Amino acid sequence: QVQLVESGGGLVQPGGSLRLSCAASGIVFSVYDMRWYRQAPGNQRELAASITRDSITNYADSVKGRFTVSRDNAKRTMFLQMNSLKPEDTAVYFCNAVLGSRGHWGQGTQVTVSS
Repeated sequence: QVQLVESGGGLVQPGGSLRLSCAASGIVFSVYDMRWYRQAPGNQRELAASITRDSITNYADSVKGRFTVSRDNAKRTMFLQMNSLKPEDTAVYFCNAVLGSRGHWGQGTQVTVSS
């Protein structure tokens, strides 16, 4: 059974930092491309950051320079370090694992940026 479990969300003030984790089980984590999506209320889900199996990273323009995605294949975990957070970063953040036509999703973790 495939499971992706996100953690690390919460309430933070503007300018603050959070580190999200996505722990995977039931898949050969090292061969999957991994992605962080986010969805704000009333908006479509959007891709925030991605990291390939070869650790090539890519970022949405809105988070570039503030967010850093990384992975630890030995721990089967992906991370998202989020710095200089803004109120517009408020969203549910989802972990996504992709291998060819196969895709798996986590349940999401809420990030709220507010003073």
